[in-house]
Amino acid sequence: MAIVDQLQADVKTAMKAGEKDKVQALRLIVSELQRAAKDGNDDEVAILQTARKKRLESAKAFRDGGREESAEQEESEAALIEQYLPAQMGDDELKQIVADAIAKTGAATPADMGKVMGAVMPQVKGQADGNRVSAAVKEQLVS
Repeated sequence: MAIVDQLQADVKTAMKAGEKDKVQALRLIVSELQRAAKDGNDDEVAILQTARKKRLESAKAFRDGGREESAEQEESEAALIEQYLPAQMGDDELKQIVADAIAKTGAATPADMGKVMGAVMPQVKGQADGNRVSAAVKEQLVS
């Protein structure tokens, strides 16, 4: 079942349960996915990751601005989006993929980070956040 289909089914379930906030958040997510599909972007996982990242950044901005209630709402939407994303890859598995990419690309210094990231990101698509990958690559290139 496509993610958008699952989301639409969950909207109906939330409506029946009277969960207004959840219905609103799910509808926004469905809308983002449908808009992206119209624009020719069918990568639902990438769209959800972007939406989640935007909400986490907004939550941080709200919190920095002293708007705790808005920050909590953004974080709850991010958590809701996370439920529809693939499970995150474990640290050991990520480190192994990074080590393989370093060996494959011949990277030796932090200056080669771009080559390694380019090799790793397609392999971990949807299963590891770019910040985690970046940290793992830096760690292995520095040591």
